[in-house]
Amino acid sequence: TEASALQAIEQSPQYRDGRFHNAANPVMAGIFEASWQWLKHTQVDKRPAGAVPIKRISAAELAALEADKPALYRLGHSSILIWLEGKFWLTDPVFSERASPFSFMGPKRFHPSPLAIEDMPELEAVVLSHNHYDHMDKHSIKKLNNRVKHFYVPLGLGADLQAWGVDAERITELDWWQSAQTGEVKLTATPSQHFSGRSLTDRDKSLWASWVIEGSDKKIFFSGDSGYFDGFKEIGRRFGPFDISLMENGAYNKLWQGIHMMPEESVQAHIDVQAKYLLPIHNGTFDLSMHAWYEPFERALKAAEANNVKLLSPIMGEQVSLNNTQTTPRWWRQVPSSGH
Repeated sequence: TEASALQAIEQSPQYRDGRFHNAANPVMAGIFEASWQWLKHTQVDKRPAGAVPIKRISAAELAALEADKPALYRLGHSSILIWLEGKFWLTDPVFSERASPFSFMGPKRFHPSPLAIEDMPELEAVVLSHNHYDHMDKHSIKKLNNRVKHFYVPLGLGADLQAWGVDAERITELDWWQSAQTGEVKLTATPSQHFSGRSLTDRDKSLWASWVIEGSDKKIFFSGDSGYFDGFKEIGRRFGPFDISLMENGAYNKLWQGIHMMPEESVQAHIDVQAKYLLPIHNGTFDLSMHAWYEPFERALKAAEANNVKLLSPIMGEQVSLNNTQTTPRWWRQVPSSGH
C-alpha cells in the first residue's frame, strides 16, 4: 500500500531531511558549470557516421533457448535481456527513440533495439536501477506492462510505476542490501553512488541502486549508474565472485566523476566486485556526455588489458553465453565516424 511504501522510505538509513543520500558525499558540478563547460567544448565524433552493427533477435531464437544454458543479450545502453533459470529478466528497459522527457528533443538513439518491444517474450521481472530517463522509460514500461510478471525497484519508484498502470502487487521496492527471492533467482538491491529525479522538484526523492542477480549457479552484477566508491569492494566481499559484471562505462566527465565512473574506474569496480568477465554498458546508444561515442570502449579495453581483465564487447543483440563465454569483436572500430 501507499502508506507502507512511504513508511519503508522514511525508515531507510539512506533517507533523511526529505531525500535519499549517498554513503559518501560525492562531488558533482552544478548544472550551470556543467552547461557552460558543455557549450564551450568542441565534441569530436558525437555519434557514429555509419550504422552501428546489430544482430536482430527473433522470437524463435528466444523460444529455442534451453533452461540449463543461461545467456544474456545487450539491447542498448543499460537494457540487458537475461535468460536465467529458464526465465527472462530485463534491466532498465529503454526502447524509445530519445532518452528524454520529450519525444521531439533530447539524446537520440544511434541504433534501433535488436529486439522489437512487440517481440519481447514474457518476462519474469523487470529490474530498475533508478528513475532517470535513460533507465526508466515511461513509454517502454507502459508497452511492456502486460508481459511483465513483476517489477523490482529501489525505494520510491513504485508510485510512478503505479501511475503508469502497473498494479501495486506486482511491484517490490527494496532498500540497499534487501533481497527478494523469486523461484530459483534471488535479487538483491545493493548500493551505488548516484542521484535520482525526473523533474526540477523531485531530486533524490527516490533511491538508486545496483543489483545482484543470483541463479542456482550463476551470479550477475548489474551496476546501474554510479561513481566509483568503496561500496564495490563491499559488494564483492558479500556476494562475490560473480560470473559477469554489467558495469557502467559511458556518459562520464571529470565534472561529474562523483556520480559516473571514468572507464578506468569501471574496470577497477569490476575487479572490486570480483567478477570473471566484464561487459561494459551505458555506452554505444546515446550521446550523454562530451566524449567521442567510441571512447568508453577504447579506454575500458586499454585498462582491462593492463589489468588482465576479460572484457566482452558483444554486438548489440549478440548472445553472450554464461556457461562458456566467448571472445567478442571490437565492433566499434569498424563503424565510420564523422570526425566532428
